[in-house]
Amino acid sequence: MKALLVYPAHQPQTYWSFCGAMGYIGRKAALPPLSLVTIAAMLPRHWKLRLIDMNIAPLQDSDLMWADVVLTSSMVVQAESLDDVIARCNRIGVPVAAGGPYPSITPERITGADHLFIGEAEGALAAFARDLEQGRGKRLYRAEGYPALEDSPIPRFDLLDVQAYASMAVQHSRGCPFSCEFCDIWKLYGRQHRVKEADRMAAELNALYATGWRGSVFFVDDNFIGNRRLAKEALQALGRWQEDHRFPFQFYTEASVNLSSDDDLMQLMRGAGFDFVFLGIETPDVDSLIGANKQVNANLDLLESVHRIQAHGIEVS
Repeated sequence: MKALLVYPAHQPQTYWSFCGAMGYIGRKAALPPLSLVTIAAMLPRHWKLRLIDMNIAPLQDSDLMWADVVLTSSMVVQAESLDDVIARCNRIGVPVAAGGPYPSITPERITGADHLFIGEAEGALAAFARDLEQGRGKRLYRAEGYPALEDSPIPRFDLLDVQAYASMAVQHSRGCPFSCEFCDIWKLYGRQHRVKEADRMAAELNALYATGWRGSVFFVDDNFIGNRRLAKEALQALGRWQEDHRFPFQFYTEASVNLSSDDDLMQLMRGAGFDFVFLGIETPDVDSLIGANKQVNANLDLLESVHRIQAHGIEVS
């Protein structure tokens, strides 16, 4: 089987595209498609794989004609581009599969795809690959439950043109203990914080290091500190890895604002090389926070919390 993994383009002039910033730093996109290079590692080893990130290179008809199947992963900000990819696959006659957060949350919006994935790929991709090889691929594949992250393979970073990106990306955990009404993370990945073991994260960082990448690495965890005890264990291991490799990476991640209430956690983050954190503040209005079920922020002095994190040498976005 020849599988073409296609990452649709982000809608221009949106937060995710960073189209106005990339030219200043000589890169084509902010982040690589971690989802697709993870999926690539789940596919049978005897398959031939190619990856096209439409945020850094155009998708040609010749690419589609090469493939036996096209696999896509997308967020809602890529919906317009995804529609175009599906239409082009239909026109050329190559089967196309759609998965990721956007199809998983709103499958009714996806038209024209031959195969539709709902949920996390670890729960259904092996069956899909087996069905394709036997010529009996189904329309719908649904992953039941939440897979343990040891079932998720080391991503195929070697498929990336790493120098085209401003930052690389890895994942340590999935899930978030909160249930903010505007957020799809706990609906997609559950409220139990699932993590990768320390030796497994070291193996991923070794694979990324082997590509020659040095610099910024985004831990895409939607709440890195969803389980503080596990986060501290991970940070201690990350700190040792960084020391052993002379700190080749600068880490950043996403976290809830209650990070500010744990000095030990912030010290461990800084010691492991985290110098930036993205916080979900949304609004300083307490009634709005309660209405959106974001109680964790409603109980904190947000400005003081930001200052406490900054005082540990961690930039706040």
